[in-house]
Amino acid sequence: GCSRKEITEHWEWLEQNLLQTLSIFENENDINTFVRGKIQGIIAEYNKINGIKEDDDTEKFKEAIVKFHKLFGMPEEEKLVNYYSCSYWKGKVPRQGWVYLSINHLCFYSFLMGREAKLVIRWVDITQLEKNATLLFPDMIKVSTRSSEHFFSVFLNISETFKLMEQLANIAMRQLLDNEGFEQDRSLPKLKKKSPKKVSALKRDLDARAKSERYRALFRLPKDEKLDGHTDCTLWTPFNKMHILGQMFVSTNYICFTSKEENLCSLIIPLREVTIVEKADSSSVLPSPLSISTKNRMTFLFANLKDRDFLVQRISDFLQQTTSRIYLEKNISGSYISSDDEVFTRSSSLISASPHKSLSSESEGERQFNLNDNGIPTATQALMTMYRRRSPEEFNPKLAKEFLKEQAWKIHFAEYGQGVCMYRTEKTRDLVLKGIPESMRGELWLLFSGAINEMATHPGYYEDLVEKSMGKYNLATEEIERDLHRSLPEHPAFQNEMGIAALRRVLTAYAFRNPNIGYCQAMNIVTSVLLLYAKEEEAFWLLVALCERMLPDYYNTRVVGALVDQGVFEELARDYVPQLYDCMQDLGVISTISLSWFLTLFLSVMPFESAVVVVDCFFCEGIKVIFQLALAVLDANVDKLLNCKDDGEAMTVLGRYLDSVTNKDSTLPPIPHLHSLLSDDVEPYPEVDIFRLIRSSYEKFGSIRADLIEQMRFKQRLKVIQTLEDTTKRNVVRTIVTETSFTIDELEELYALFKAEHLTSCYWGGNSNAIDRHDPSLPYLEQYRIDFEQFKGMFALLFPWACGTHSDVLAARLFRLLDENGDLLINFREFVSGLSAACHGDLTEKLKLLYKMHVLPDPSPEQEEPDSAFEATQYFFEDITPECTH
Repeated sequence: GCSRKEITEHWEWLEQNLLQTLSIFENENDINTFVRGKIQGIIAEYNKINGIKEDDDTEKFKEAIVKFHKLFGMPEEEKLVNYYSCSYWKGKVPRQGWVYLSINHLCFYSFLMGREAKLVIRWVDITQLEKNATLLFPDMIKVSTRSSEHFFSVFLNISETFKLMEQLANIAMRQLLDNEGFEQDRSLPKLKKKSPKKVSALKRDLDARAKSERYRALFRLPKDEKLDGHTDCTLWTPFNKMHILGQMFVSTNYICFTSKEENLCSLIIPLREVTIVEKADSSSVLPSPLSISTKNRMTFLFANLKDRDFLVQRISDFLQQTTSRIYLEKNISGSYISSDDEVFTRSSSLISASPHKSLSSESEGERQFNLNDNGIPTATQALMTMYRRRSPEEFNPKLAKEFLKEQAWKIHFAEYGQGVCMYRTEKTRDLVLKGIPESMRGELWLLFSGAINEMATHPGYYEDLVEKSMGKYNLATEEIERDLHRSLPEHPAFQNEMGIAALRRVLTAYAFRNPNIGYCQAMNIVTSVLLLYAKEEEAFWLLVALCERMLPDYYNTRVVGALVDQGVFEELARDYVPQLYDCMQDLGVISTISLSWFLTLFLSVMPFESAVVVVDCFFCEGIKVIFQLALAVLDANVDKLLNCKDDGEAMTVLGRYLDSVTNKDSTLPPIPHLHSLLSDDVEPYPEVDIFRLIRSSYEKFGSIRADLIEQMRFKQRLKVIQTLEDTTKRNVVRTIVTETSFTIDELEELYALFKAEHLTSCYWGGNSNAIDRHDPSLPYLEQYRIDFEQFKGMFALLFPWACGTHSDVLAARLFRLLDENGDLLINFREFVSGLSAACHGDLTEKLKLLYKMHVLPDPSPEQEEPDSAFEATQYFFEDITPECTH
């Protein structure tokens, strides 16, 4: 109750409705149960009448939330995800208690024999998270920060706890990297009626995110695709007349399947391609079958489905959403699609991408011509088809081999289906490893990378971006212009304005789509190769797939993804080529090579016709191919590298080896490619066949799995991002130390406090937008900024003048004085300049600062400002004289 009256009313109600009834109960337990049940009933009734939704969390969990906020002094905004019973080792003594995992903090509490142990660690401060096994404790989690190490053991479910810790630490790293705060997902997949609600809504949300992430990675689906659920089933595979055991996954826009036995068969069916979903008749051979037909006349038969009716209902719901979305898009774009056009829209197409046909009289070429602002002829097809120079003898053994490759793929399509919905098997991978035919390369890249899906669901998106970005200038477009003529300059397609203009449009459009990345060196080399084999719009969507899904964080300003994978590569080198590892570490070669190899997918270090085979394998198999190949290159040069005296010599050995990698099947005329380190007076290195090298990389290092790479990436990501944060701190302190009276140690502590204040407002909301306050592209000193509310807290904590009744007024005046550009935010340099004058300035400097604060226009007009510096000085001295006499 909020008032005496309300309390009296409530008490009277209790007397009339409860107290008389309680006399009939014999013991206290019965009384408690009755009272609790009665009150819960009243609350439920009240919620029902007032339309209040029932909370997703259980009573027990709600109690834990209250306890968590109370024990650790956390505000309501700090969301608890889960809590686990465990022991925390304080010195050599284990303290049994509870670890609480919230969105931004790891907390531990124990109270034993009158002694309390409390620990609070922010996820952003964690530098290492490991699951260790020791002789004493088979299960132990080690949490390291910059200053300390913490050990937790005796978990009931260590795997679940550690997975959740990893996930929360990852969210924190993402926040440090690109300022992405955590937003709870309110649209979780529907629970079946039978599903128990044992975990918090937030934990369910995070579990769903983790599953969706694995699902998207497995099937190369767009970034916003959410998994709805999965179930065991069998799939009838017509190519070998078998029922294959596996799992079916259903999400908002796709139905996917993968076999239990790895690489046996996988399947991706976009709902936009589905025409019929029907329940077939059950039989002893085929229990609970489900048949799905697509527009390109393929039918897929799933069986042994546990909850077929529920599944069909979910698929029907999603299908309905898909068809209404397509209908809306048609109406908006004013285009019309006939049922036949939706399957094959170009005679040469391998993929049923359903591009929309326009009703206007413009052909595709004419429409694309309008994308150009200066009348340069526009490529309407892949650049390679326009610049494919035949060798003098028109039909040679190489062309015959190319023809056989094309035939092999055509037979494969006839047997396994064609386009997005084809059965992907080990045979598909084997064909890719033998090299994709030149004429099919662009289309198969689109298919394997999943770029085809994004392109099909975003008709007209690329054209709009090009129009919007045309004629706009910023840092990214400047860098793009500078690098345009350095992109495959040896290829005829980029020796004229047509190829250069296409490259400019794709790179600029991407920079406008994703300002977080903008443009990064190496993107030009990769994009120029994409343009050789794919149309302009296709090349754009391939670049999106590369930058946002297949090589995450590779091309941001600090190439974080590439640095993470460099760390992973070092770990793999230690495990797989141990005899070479120490030598490579001493020479410092791994860091040098991996960046240039990984960022350009070997395109900048290998002859072009060999490197495109690597790109084929990469689009099909993902990053593991690049790791395998890099290890195979080291393995092939073990003896030579062990004899190297310095890193220059080692780089020359590797450079000469990679230069000698040839593709004997290539029908392209040789494109001159000489490694910068190759000198003329040395005899040429014996030729290395690219297909043999790839085969050997699979034989020796094929056991590297994608999930293992992801685990290693997590560990390295913590290390890389925290190292970058430390570098930033050092740079800030080094830049500012000469301008202030603070010592280096004091500045480091102040910087940590300033950044913590910024992050706290990201967690629990401030008056300004977090993205405005943290911009990683700005100079170090200006990256983190705080608003007035945050400044007020720090003013009260650090400034010597923050003790009187006018503390808030002084804080407001000082904030306005320090905010030189008037954007209502101050950066670290501005903050330190004010604090330095207040703490370390002599009397005159302090007076000057106070005077400047007071001559600012005051929001309250009643108070008059002093007219002169003399009056001001007099005013201050009058004010401080009494204090001086004490």
